[in-house]
Amino acid sequence: MAREAKKVRRFNWRLWLLVVALGGVGVSTAVAGFKVRQFALTDQQFLFSSNRPGALTIQGLNYTPETKVLRVFIWDFDHSVFSVSLAERRRRLLAIDWVEDASVSRVWPDRLLVRIRERTPVAFVLLRAGVMLIDAHGVLLEQPPQAHFAFPVLSGVREDETEDQRRVRVRALLRLQEDMGYMAKDISEVNAADPGNIRIVAQVENRAVELMMGDGNFGRRYQNFLAHYPEIGKRSPNVKTFDLRMDGQVTAKD
Repeated sequence: MAREAKKVRRFNWRLWLLVVALGGVGVSTAVAGFKVRQFALTDQQFLFSSNRPGALTIQGLNYTPETKVLRVFIWDFDHSVFSVSLAERRRRLLAIDWVEDASVSRVWPDRLLVRIRERTPVAFVLLRAGVMLIDAHGVLLEQPPQAHFAFPVLSGVREDETEDQRRVRVRALLRLQEDMGYMAKDISEVNAADPGNIRIVAQVENRAVELMMGDGNFGRRYQNFLAHYPEIGKRSPNVKTFDLRMDGQVTAKD
């Protein structure tokens, strides 16, 4: 019994020494980490200075106002580059309408690099606030000054709709354009208020006509209309709206 008690005491002593050693390592690591962090946050070589050329490099801007990007980092200047939350800055960049994706990275020792991927507009939209652009995801974009786009007008889009609702209408536009191919150049306006019955305004022989296209076979229906248009123009010279929803048929709408 005495030998067994002695063994137990010896085992506990070694365990205690191990715990103390591990605790010492942990404290040393924490102290070292704290000192490294303090060094990174206070040393002047890591200062993100607005007076240093190239401190903030921004790549990929074409239509996004540079002032909106700079505003995201305005409070980071004159602080350590290591105090900047990259994830938070990226989140704020993604809130800018023209920015589809963004990345923010540190460049040793005192610079930040911002890479922007902008959205691609596909149509104009007419809203109460004025003329805006819209991308394939249904995101409304402010029209950049001095930028020129050759897009049709997408009508049927409202400001109070969600992006998902607008996306349905944009997809209807893109589907129609894809099906019509080169003939889509004739289209000046697409009304996708009812995606099941898309209406277009097309320029045919220097005349604007409204065509009810339905929900498919757009290219074939438009080609059939063009093939019969000389006869249609003679028979119904004052009619401006035609129903093409029945394949192979053209119906004049008074």
